[in-house]
Amino acid sequence: MALIQPIVDGKIPENKTEDNASKGNELGYDQFLQLLCAEMQYQDPLEPTSNTEYVAQLATFSQMEAMLNMQQSIQSSNANGLVGKYVIVKSTNQSGNTTAEAGFVDYVQYEGSKMYVFVNGNKYSLADIYQVADTDYMEALTLAETFRNAVAALPDPDQLTAADDDKVDIFAAEIDYVVKYTDADIDAAMPLEALGINPETDLADQFDFTKTVASDQNGVMRASTWQACPGVLVYRRDIANEVFGTDDPEVIGEKTKDWDAMKATAEELKAKGYYAFSCYTDTFRTYSNNISEPWVAPGETTIKVDQKIIDWVTDSKEWKDAGYFDPAVKGQWNADWFTAMSSSSKVFAFLFPAWGIDTQLKPNWDGENGAWAVTNAPLSYNWGGTFVLAAEGTDNPGHVKDILLALTADADNLKMISKEYADFTNAKTLMEAAKTDNSFASDFLGGQNPYTYFTPGADAIEMAPLSAYDQGCVELIQNAFGDYLRGQIDYDKAKQNFETAVRERYPEISEIQWPE
Repeated sequence: MALIQPIVDGKIPENKTEDNASKGNELGYDQFLQLLCAEMQYQDPLEPTSNTEYVAQLATFSQMEAMLNMQQSIQSSNANGLVGKYVIVKSTNQSGNTTAEAGFVDYVQYEGSKMYVFVNGNKYSLADIYQVADTDYMEALTLAETFRNAVAALPDPDQLTAADDDKVDIFAAEIDYVVKYTDADIDAAMPLEALGINPETDLADQFDFTKTVASDQNGVMRASTWQACPGVLVYRRDIANEVFGTDDPEVIGEKTKDWDAMKATAEELKAKGYYAFSCYTDTFRTYSNNISEPWVAPGETTIKVDQKIIDWVTDSKEWKDAGYFDPAVKGQWNADWFTAMSSSSKVFAFLFPAWGIDTQLKPNWDGENGAWAVTNAPLSYNWGGTFVLAAEGTDNPGHVKDILLALTADADNLKMISKEYADFTNAKTLMEAAKTDNSFASDFLGGQNPYTYFTPGADAIEMAPLSAYDQGCVELIQNAFGDYLRGQIDYDKAKQNFETAVRERYPEISEIQWPE
C-alpha cells in the first residue's frame, strides 16, 4: 500500500518543530485510521482489499498499541520504583570520556515519553543506570565496611597472644596517620598517663598544636613528638636581587606576608620571566592545615568541606591562569618538582618546614651554599611530624616511658637534634632561644638563622583535631580539583568526582556539605 502525504503548493511540507519531527516517527491510533482510510480510498478497484484483511490490520495494530502502552506503564513503574534507591550511573560526554556517579535517586522526571532520574542533583536517562542497590543492602554494606575497618584497625592478634619478649613495645606514626592509632575506641596506643607521664608537667614545654594532634577524641594524649613543623617561605636570593633589587629576608617578608602581597609579588616575578611557586600543590598545606574543624566531626557521618579548601581551589585557579606557577611541574614528589629546585629553574620560592629544607631542597640544589634564604610564609602552617606511641599490651612500659621522654621531652636531646639535623623541635623554650642564637645558623642558607622565622610561625599555628577521614579527604580533594586546575573538567564536575570518590572509599558517609 502507498504512504499518503499532503501536498502544499506542489511541495511536501517539512516538519517545523522538534515535537512534530518526533511525532512523525511515532504511528499512533489516529494516524493508523487515516492511513487505513487512505488505503481504502486509493485501493485498486480491480483488486479491492477484503473486509477481513482490514479487520485483521486493525486488530494487529490495536494489539501492538496495547503492548506499547503496557511497556510504557512498566517503564514508568520501574522508574518510580527507583526513587530512594542507591544507584551507580555512567555517562559519556562529547569527548568520549565516561564518568561514574553514585548516590540515591532523588526523584523521577517525565519529559514526553522519556523518563529521567536525578542523582545528587544531576539528571540522567534510565539507560545511564549501571547498578541498582536496595537501601537495606547499602545500609548493611556500610555497616559491614565500618566493621571491617574497625577490625583492621585493631591491634595485631600476635600482639595480644605473643610472648612478652615478642610483643611490639613502641612504634611511630606520621601526623597524617597518627589519628588511626590514637583513637580511643581502637585502643592501639596507651594513654601517656598510663605510662606514668603527666602531659601537663612532663610535656609542658611542647607546642599546643602538637598536643592536639596527639590526643584522642576525649582529649587524652596517646602520643608525643620531638618535632614541631612550622613552615616558612624559602626563596632564591639571586632571583630576589634581580627582580626586587634586594635579597634581605625582612624586605622580602613584606612582599610575602599574606596572599594579597604574595599575588603582587608574583606579578613582579612574572614580568621578569619567573614563577612564584612551582605548582598549586605547593600551596595546599597553607590552606588545608588551617581548617577550622575536622573533615568529619566525632560521631558523625557528614563530611564538611572547609572554606579554606575552596579558597585554595579559587586562588590556585587564578594563579595558574595568571601564569604564576611553572607549567612544567605537575605536582609534588616527582622529577619535575625536584628539577624546579635546581639552579636551572625559574621558580622563585618553595613552602617548606625545616625537614623539607634539609631533606628535599638541599639534596636537589646543584649550586653553592647561600643561594637560598627563608622568610615568613603568606599564612602560618604546619607540615609533617613523626609521633611516638606506646603499643597497648607492651610488657615494658617503664622502658617505653623513658624512651619517649628522652626523645620528645629532654631539652639537651632536642637541642642536639635541632643543631645536627636542622630540625625544628617540640620545645617552646628552646626554640624561642634559638631564634636569636647564631649557633643555630645554617650553612646551606649562607649563615642565616632560620629559627628567626620558624619560631614565630610555630606560635601562630592552630590546628583542628584530626579525624580518621582527614588524610583520605585531603588526597581525594587534590585529585578531583587537580583535574579541574589542569583544565580537564569543570568546577562542578570536580565536586561531583570528589563526592563519588568519597562514597566509593567511605560508603558510611551519608552527606557531603560544601560551604555556601
